[in-house]
Amino acid sequence: MIAVTGATGRLGGRIARRLADAGVAQRLLVRDVRRAPVLPGATAVVAPYGDGAAVRRALRGIDTVLMISATESEDRLQQHLSFVAAARAAGVAHIVYTSFFGAGPEATFRLARTHWQTEQALRGAGPAWTFLRDCLYADFLPGLVEDEPTGGVIRGPAGAGRVAAVAQDDIADVATAVLLRPAAHAGRTYDLTGPEALGLADIARILSAAQGRPIRYQEEDVQQAYASRSRYGAPDWQVEAWVSTYEAIANGEMGPPSGDVAAVLGRPAMPVAALFPHR
Repeated sequence: MIAVTGATGRLGGRIARRLADAGVAQRLLVRDVRRAPVLPGATAVVAPYGDGAAVRRALRGIDTVLMISATESEDRLQQHLSFVAAARAAGVAHIVYTSFFGAGPEATFRLARTHWQTEQALRGAGPAWTFLRDCLYADFLPGLVEDEPTGGVIRGPAGAGRVAAVAQDDIADVATAVLLRPAAHAGRTYDLTGPEALGLADIARILSAAQGRPIRYQEEDVQQAYASRSRYGAPDWQVEAWVSTYEAIANGEMGPPSGDVAAVLGRPAMPVAALFPHR
């Protein structure tokens, strides 16, 4: 029996559907069962990360857990630590965690530090672990584009840095392969990237061709980046996370590409241009 968290989201949902197609029985841990996908062999239970008692109940009898990182929030680490403790108390044998590329205590991307702290907690928790360190999602690259009267613009302090963005379908395929044979991947850390590292100007050109409108990259310095995002009214930690994403690209922390997708799947990772074909 496999437990899958985040099944109502884009990545978790992809993985749950793949496991169902493989005929695997699974328990979906969700915050709202009404939003859970209806899949053969799957049962949805309410078990938010921060509710240790609910998580312990939900994980009883579970061998392997897919732990999708929680929604970005100021208390994300506390939610993760609560979940890890509950999984250990429930007797889970193996936890597969979706971390972030370059996770570390001094990572430029602020949320990558939280991922590293979660990894450390999992290393010391007791169950076997596997870390899937996902680079920036290629699927979300269009979300970087701000509309302009004449097209669109990607703004940020990324300089000439490059990012090896990875398709969520590739991540889902790797996660499914790991979950189907967890013992073969115990104690492994996989850096999941696309097959190439692209500058934001390259990404702007790809999106421009896909959307049929001019999209450009406009470099900002850090002060300009904070100022241009202040209009969204987001909390300070969120704005810092947004800006530090571009800073990490500038510092070379979103690459180079790894061969881990190909190593696990026996096929190359999907390039960004294939995800967003020309119109």
